[in-house]
Amino acid sequence: MNSLIDKYNIPGPRYTSYPTVPYWDESTFSPEKWKETVIRSFHESNAEEGISIYIHLPFCEALCTFCACHKRITKQHSVEIPYLESVLKEWKLYLELFEEKPKLKELHLGGGTPTFFSPQNLKTLLTGIFETVEIAEDPEFSFEGHPNNTTRDHLQTLYDLGFRRVSFGVQDYDPKVQKAINRIQPFENVKAVTEWAREIGYRGISHDLVFGLPHQTWEAMEYTIRKTMELKPDRLAFYSYAHVPWVKGVGQRGFDENDLPSGEEKRRLYEDGKKLLQDLGYIEVGMDHFSLEHDDLYQSLIHKKLHRNFMGYTSSKTQLMVGLGMSAISDSWYAFAQNVKTVEEYQKMVEEGKIPVVKGHILDKEDLTVRRHILNLMCQLETTFTDKNSFPELENAFEMLEEMEKDELVEIYDNQIKITEKGRAFTRNVAMVFDLRMMRNKPETRIFSMTI
Repeated sequence: MNSLIDKYNIPGPRYTSYPTVPYWDESTFSPEKWKETVIRSFHESNAEEGISIYIHLPFCEALCTFCACHKRITKQHSVEIPYLESVLKEWKLYLELFEEKPKLKELHLGGGTPTFFSPQNLKTLLTGIFETVEIAEDPEFSFEGHPNNTTRDHLQTLYDLGFRRVSFGVQDYDPKVQKAINRIQPFENVKAVTEWAREIGYRGISHDLVFGLPHQTWEAMEYTIRKTMELKPDRLAFYSYAHVPWVKGVGQRGFDENDLPSGEEKRRLYEDGKKLLQDLGYIEVGMDHFSLEHDDLYQSLIHKKLHRNFMGYTSSKTQLMVGLGMSAISDSWYAFAQNVKTVEEYQKMVEEGKIPVVKGHILDKEDLTVRRHILNLMCQLETTFTDKNSFPELENAFEMLEEMEKDELVEIYDNQIKITEKGRAFTRNVAMVFDLRMMRNKPETRIFSMTI
């Protein structure tokens, strides 16, 4: 395995979209074209599957130095109401595009720290949205909670509004690691919020763990996993730390690169961590995710309904996902759009009655084909080609995969490719073979985290 790590541990995307953000063609994008794709997608899908909404709540009281998300650090909670009022105004701009009431299937609150906001303010925001939509049958409402500031009132308020899933960011329980990433978070805090959520009735409790953090050792990782097992969350995200200190604003400055585990050490964290999770009853789902057998994420995998978007893996699929808030990304299937990245500019554009997108990408026919194959690989670990000759460069991809087949990472059939159990750890590498935009324009400087 070590030789494979050396061979395939290269910079690569996580493929929450295709094309990936660095390869968006902004020359063909405009806000008007974006609106056209939103209207088209809404008409095609609303009546059947409904739509998704992602709300980006960017405020955090402290900077976690492992985080690569768009956020605003402040302890001033006076920012809450003005920001949420802007989110509701942005949503009304989207409502003007729709000729009928949206059917809301999926809603996620991400950040930042959603639980920075008070329960009452979150209720005001969500009530304002729910008044304008029809709630779909068995909706998927979820939020990200910080164990240090998620209160029982947060959990109860959101549960009463229909939320049944919550994800708590744990990362690691080792004090030395926590200090390096500026995330001091006692196990007792995580235990309290997890037990509150379970008592209230949440059926999808998730913990996020990260491997590859500064000063992290296998002993620390094993301790973190075993402590997590005391709480037995329904699902786990077991993420590889994405070290991207060159990206503006990520704040990855609380440690030196020499403090990070080597490629071989990091791989051991994943391999041994994965084995331990499986020994403890968790099943690997997609890439970086594990769940217990009863959880919807696993059930969606075996019924081939697993989906992946900018929110990560989900157990339900919608064609249209509207992203609200500063830096939020939207997906109409035919196009992507990202909002402006500062709170001030976001609020200004919304006040002016403009949907606050700053950049995006209109997918062409080739993009749509490649996107579907990469999505299949990321979610089902296989994909089938009805006519690979219609895109000659995809045939070249099969030639590139022959080396992976020799390494037993994939199995290649006539018009089909399957990722093997051994190849799961290299799913991103397999998907990269089909990334035609990256193949044509290989970056001169590093823009992605390492795949392993």
